[in-house]
Amino acid sequence: MIENEEFYRIKRLPPYVFAEVNKLKAELRQGGMDIIDFGFGNPDLATPQHVIDKLVETVQKPKTTGYSASRGIKGLRQACARYYDRRFDVDLDPETEIIATIGSKEGFANLAQAITAPGDVIYAPDPSYPLHAYGFIIAGAKIQPIPAITSEEYLAGVKSALAAADKPPMAIVVCFPSNPTGHIADLSFYEEIVAIARQHNIIVLSDLAYSEIYFSDKPPSIFQVEGAKDVAVETISLSKTYSMAGWRMGFAVGSQRLIAALTRVKSYLDYGAFTPIQVAACAALDGPQDCVSDARGIYKTRRDVLVESFGRAGWDIPAPEASMFAWVPLPPGYEEMGSLAFSKLLMERAGVAVSPGVGFGENGEGFVRIALVENEQRIRQAARNVRQFLSEESRG
Repeated sequence: MIENEEFYRIKRLPPYVFAEVNKLKAELRQGGMDIIDFGFGNPDLATPQHVIDKLVETVQKPKTTGYSASRGIKGLRQACARYYDRRFDVDLDPETEIIATIGSKEGFANLAQAITAPGDVIYAPDPSYPLHAYGFIIAGAKIQPIPAITSEEYLAGVKSALAAADKPPMAIVVCFPSNPTGHIADLSFYEEIVAIARQHNIIVLSDLAYSEIYFSDKPPSIFQVEGAKDVAVETISLSKTYSMAGWRMGFAVGSQRLIAALTRVKSYLDYGAFTPIQVAACAALDGPQDCVSDARGIYKTRRDVLVESFGRAGWDIPAPEASMFAWVPLPPGYEEMGSLAFSKLLMERAGVAVSPGVGFGENGEGFVRIALVENEQRIRQAARNVRQFLSEESRG
């Protein structure tokens, strides 16, 4: 092998936009600057105490510290089934329709590996969480990005792409509540997507990571649509719902054929999450749920403070319907700069870190994503910094 030759899959990946922002953030902090960090969706809320207690209790039992089950312990899969029944009135078989994953990101990526052949075409939302495209790109697929600021725009784009295509795609990715836009989809959206998928023999991959962070209507599951199990898999995560991001606990559920494929691939790659974490995840799903509504209330308050304080500072923030993110157009006068350059300037001049929208796809250009991961006091401080920044810039 030529020493400097890039590997095939590495060559398929573009430069990681967020790395530039993170590098600058580290440099500024090293120089003593206080950075108010809205860039990374890393929950700052505490994991519920009863979940921690169950982890501590379980990890002290020697039999729980060995290899675990790649597809998840039986009790955890049953707890996931109970969650779907309670939350969505959906019946799932824990043996054939549920697999525990090491976070929903791992499940999504390994599912892409399991079902993708080189050259397969995937419809993916743009903007969206980068893995939705690059999980498939790594697996050898070709991505057709579909504009997806809202669910209505995405559905129209899918229909238009299908009408113009020689053959349908192998799979369609959907993600609502959306990361990064915070928009939700109603049940009629999923009804149309399932009908399209069944008609054209297309797989649907639904990312429902933000099912419990909503500020108006409850987001539905694709499996509330009759026939969805024939064509769809849905990934969910405990990361944001229970502030367990570092615990890496999620699920893939749905089509027996697709779950079997993921199970087969994972059996070669891992032994599943650490058993005490799986037992603690059962406590999260089956235990008191007031912690979930409490967290939702905190995110809503932060959203409202962000919208109000940044608006008074001169930067209008559209209020997200759901998720822990606000999707925000660049302030007037900065549109031509681009989201990456603006994000770096904002950090240098105002000490406020955000994620450049272009990192979520070409249609993300002109926007930034603001994560609700700082408390109210820090949000108001950021707004004061932004006001001063915009005022100084306007004076030249």
